[in-house]
Amino acid sequence: METWEFGRTVRRWRDRVAPEAVGVPAGRRRRASGLRREELAALAGISADYLTRLEQGRATAPLTQVVESLARALRLADAERDLLYQLAGHAAPGPDVVPSRIPPSVQRLLDRLSHTPVVVYDASWTLVLANAPYHALMGDTSSWHGLERNAVWRNVTGLPSRVVHTPQEQADHEARLVADLRMTASRYPADRALRRLVADLAAGSPRFAELWDAEAPPPLADPSRRKTVDHPAVGLITLDCDTLLVALDDLRVSVYTAEPGTEDADRLALAAVVGTQSLQP
Repeated sequence: METWEFGRTVRRWRDRVAPEAVGVPAGRRRRASGLRREELAALAGISADYLTRLEQGRATAPLTQVVESLARALRLADAERDLLYQLAGHAAPGPDVVPSRIPPSVQRLLDRLSHTPVVVYDASWTLVLANAPYHALMGDTSSWHGLERNAVWRNVTGLPSRVVHTPQEQADHEARLVADLRMTASRYPADRALRRLVADLAAGSPRFAELWDAEAPPPLADPSRRKTVDHPAVGLITLDCDTLLVALDDLRVSVYTAEPGTEDADRLALAAVVGTQSLQP
């Protein structure tokens, strides 16, 4: 098919998405019932200028990550998602590739948690989705690209994090992440992107190479559900962090909550307000 058909299809599907269905305030002055271009761009984590060029056919080679992000933001059914991949010149991911698809049922769950910090990773620990409260709590992830979006890379290379760990806790956390990634690699041996990720990690981090090549890594204790976050405006917040596994789609969903009525709950609420204001243009 013609390359411009991708952009025309995105535009058509954008027009049919009701703003309230994806958590976008409709407002009173809206002329069309669908999403504005800048709204879809924000939901997909790309620039409005790039989306404009895609829709107008001036950009004709979107990466698979962009296609997946647009499919997720548009809430496409599986058949439509596969068509979008085809129009972009890509094969739709098959069962031998680490899935990054958020199915409608999981998306509905995330919608119900729209006021709770939530982050979603795929089985390679690459960030798939982080909601606004998570950005407010942990910092904006929208500018992360490539390896920066991978939690294993961020931890073994010591990239900045607001989570407070002792050296032993950090070492244990890194070991758990690498052990889980090793299991993922055994489930998806044909995934080229996953093999490239492992190679990049081994080349860029001696700590990763040490953990990956360990013949018999020691058994790891269950990770603590309690995490302390050092928020720049609010201070220390101790939260419950529950990571839920979506088995069929091989996703990891981490949810951050505080016990109601506690000082940590008050600080979390304040962080959400302060952080959301700072993220607005």
